[in-house]
Amino acid sequence: MEKVIYGFAYWLALLLFSSVALAKPDGMMLAKVYHQSIKLDDYWVSEKYDGVRAYWDGQQLWSRGGNAIAAPAYFTENFPNIALDGELWIARQQFAKVSGIVRSHHASSQWKIVQYRVFDLPELAKPFNQRLTELKKVIKLSASPYLYLVPQFKVKSHVELAQLLDAYTAKGAEGLMLHKGSSIYSHKRNDDLLKLKQFVDAEATVIEHLKGKGKYQDMLGAIRVKNSAGLVFKIGSGFSDAQRRSPPPIGSVITYKYTGETKTGLPRFPVYLRVRSDARLNKN
Repeated sequence: MEKVIYGFAYWLALLLFSSVALAKPDGMMLAKVYHQSIKLDDYWVSEKYDGVRAYWDGQQLWSRGGNAIAAPAYFTENFPNIALDGELWIARQQFAKVSGIVRSHHASSQWKIVQYRVFDLPELAKPFNQRLTELKKVIKLSASPYLYLVPQFKVKSHVELAQLLDAYTAKGAEGLMLHKGSSIYSHKRNDDLLKLKQFVDAEATVIEHLKGKGKYQDMLGAIRVKNSAGLVFKIGSGFSDAQRRSPPPIGSVITYKYTGETKTGLPRFPVYLRVRSDARLNKN
């Protein structure tokens, strides 16, 4: 009985100090790329999950683009009635599968393998150090079998961080995230949240299909794309034969990876990864 009373009081307290009413998110906190000029002691480190970013407003899941996610009632029935920020995830290297389930309107039973991995309390107007403490209590009190806390830990040096990245990547992880402990949740991209991967990825819009040659005759050879900076370039690698026969549509947004930039700012060795099949369902 004492635990029930404590739990009720705790949820009530969380709702009272939430400064914004539960509703569709006004954007989410987005990550910049890690750089060694940061003071590493200030940051918490966690795995970067290869899933679909999702915001729980206390009643409804939302995508990063602001569209409602049609999760089945059984999946969210024991979620707390406070705002959460996290990732819909199945397992490492399973982005296509979880993305397909989240986008489908006929995959209710498949949601049983999906987890909601939570890393923040976005409407709690306190530094991340304190939000993390409160979040641990929220997850502990939850009865949902689909709700998980994202483990956060400290790393002593940039060298250790690089070694950790190699270890996680070798196990199939996408990379690491760094969250500044003193930061207040903001609905924008800044250095309070950083991502670290063995390659850089970005998005661009397909503007042209280029015909293949040789073994790719009568199939796609490359796509011409335009990135957010307005730069136009070609991507010719990373495609399977099936994707070359049915290439990403013109006007679609794709994700690609690259290993740096040329002197003119173009991505070096760009490789196609996937279509961002719904611009409202994205990774962080």
